[in-house]
Amino acid sequence: MATTTITIRTNGESTVIETTDSTLGSANGDVNGNVKNWTNTITNGQSNDNVNGYIFGHGQTDGQHFNAAPDVNDDPNRVKFAYWVPNVSGGLVISKIPQRTKWDYESNVRYAQTAENVGFEFALSQIRFMAGYGAENQQESVSFSQALLHNTKKLNVIAALLPGPWNPAVAAKQIASIDHYTNGRISVNVVSGWFKAEFTSIGQWWLEHAERYRRSREFIECLRGIWTNDKFTYKGDFYQFHDYPLSPKPLSLPGRPHPLIFQGGNSVDARENGANASDYYFMNGNTLEGFQEQIADVKERARKVGRDGLIKFAVNGFCIVKGTEEEAIQLLGEIQGKADREAVNAFGDAVKQAGASTGNKKGMWADSKFEDLVQYNDGFKTKLIGTKEQVADRILLLKSLGIDIVLLAFLHYEEDIEDFGAQVLPLVRKLEKEGRGKNAEDEIARTGEVYRARKVEAK
Repeated sequence: MATTTITIRTNGESTVIETTDSTLGSANGDVNGNVKNWTNTITNGQSNDNVNGYIFGHGQTDGQHFNAAPDVNDDPNRVKFAYWVPNVSGGLVISKIPQRTKWDYESNVRYAQTAENVGFEFALSQIRFMAGYGAENQQESVSFSQALLHNTKKLNVIAALLPGPWNPAVAAKQIASIDHYTNGRISVNVVSGWFKAEFTSIGQWWLEHAERYRRSREFIECLRGIWTNDKFTYKGDFYQFHDYPLSPKPLSLPGRPHPLIFQGGNSVDARENGANASDYYFMNGNTLEGFQEQIADVKERARKVGRDGLIKFAVNGFCIVKGTEEEAIQLLGEIQGKADREAVNAFGDAVKQAGASTGNKKGMWADSKFEDLVQYNDGFKTKLIGTKEQVADRILLLKSLGIDIVLLAFLHYEEDIEDFGAQVLPLVRKLEKEGRGKNAEDEIARTGEVYRARKVEAK
């Protein structure tokens, strides 16, 4: 019987697996030292590609070398990337343009695994209880998030929760359990709601804007309290607890004492919630001045309540990457030109009514025009539309303003996630290593002018 010798060594830059057996089809090595080998299962010269905890690379025929590619997310000060999970039908734009994006389970598992492998660190699932504005089918966010987590190894999935339909005790227990199943890879996004019929159709009270956000604030405080106190007592207007002892608690990991809590909005109420209670504050797309004002305002509110440096920022953006800027802008024009006008107008009416009762009469979409509303969260305003170099530059500008996570939506999930990971993400990492993304004045000088324009015009 022939003897096969496998050697694992480090050459200072990468880990190398060598085998003397040219018929060995694959080698998959765990960084912790556990090595699994099998034959005739994968085409000769390939290996499984998993970024976190697994050695991966492409083999050569002579000597069968497998080189571990460097982790694209090894810089602790990097900007992170998230993507919208299309667990709701209709894609991420309210348009009749054909989209190669599916909402079913199998497709979403494929998107999640692709995103994980190319360097995305977060995914955000959506919550809807009924159809509206093209979203005829809606997968439930928490269970769908758990399904994606069980099919990935390192992706953190942010499950959307809607106070009212959810009770914080139920949510806290659900999320704590999933946290254990997935080694701390679940987070939550507490949304306050904007769709009146979504509440009234299931027998929930439709509260005025300020009251919805006040309830969300209590919801977040209860989640955090249940997760971090042996016995939790709370006397709020919406929720009350009396020595409630959740067990098991979620995992307490370095730098993360409990699952991360995301929350967003644009109003004073939303900013107060972010400053006082959240870990991350989600922002819609905006102008340069709008981003600067919003970040500075939330930071100052956090400082006043003793949370200086404890709130981080994430921004929504719709991404189109093409070989030329003209091609990208042309596709944007086609998306907007083929908008489902009835659905967009109905969506616009709903969100403007939802924000009409705010103290400053400005809800989350108060300054959004028709073409902005074609993408649910003003993603076109973030201007991640152009060549890979332009998109990378704009991401680094956002980072320099204080944005920690860029949340992306795409037209064609079937290929756009992988293309972003191949073209833009490595370029961002390369430029970060060169010192880019740290100096806001420098980044604004490079590319800030594009954010001052009111909108991108299709040519």
